[in-house]
Amino acid sequence: MTGELTFVRKTGAGIAEVFDDLAGLRIVVFREYPYLYEGSVEYEKGYLQTYLQSERSFLFAVYAGGTMVGATTCIPLADETAEIRKPFQDAGFDVGSVFYFGESILLPAYRGIGLGHRFFDEREAHARSFNHFTTCCFCSVDRGDSHPLKPAHYRSNDAFWLKRGYKKEHVLQSTMEWPDLGQPVSTPKTMIFWTKLLNDQPCK
Repeated sequence: MTGELTFVRKTGAGIAEVFDDLAGLRIVVFREYPYLYEGSVEYEKGYLQTYLQSERSFLFAVYAGGTMVGATTCIPLADETAEIRKPFQDAGFDVGSVFYFGESILLPAYRGIGLGHRFFDEREAHARSFNHFTTCCFCSVDRGDSHPLKPAHYRSNDAFWLKRGYKKEHVLQSTMEWPDLGQPVSTPKTMIFWTKLLNDQPCK
């Protein structure tokens, strides 16, 4: 990792200004296990429309020179798609009080220098700024323990998320679809949610 890093914040429709950078970064990082995402610009356009249409959505990006090397997003759960809202509605949550955290992605050379914590700090601060939301959440794909493409050295982020004060909620599950590497069509994936009360402070 070399060079000075700069930080960019965008909200709502302003996220469109960095669409190409964000889409490209998502496609690169999400090719890695456990997402194994066979990305396309067309898929990215559909995904990011949800964020552009929400006035309270937020993006925090990291640049090295002119290249986006990391990014994270969040959005009120009420502004998310039906498959993201449904587990919370079914469990009796007040959807209007929950903030949903989207991707948190970094190129390998920029990992391990504190940016993962920065991503959570930025999103939690954005959610708290409205003085309305009580809970934040995100979801991660469940590939099981015996996936054939799981690298031998793979280490999940569970310990990091627990350290940040998040709890894995096995009762909150959703299904998302995307094409796996080398596959021409999207297939369903199980997503498990993690939650945290916004008045809880992380251990760092």
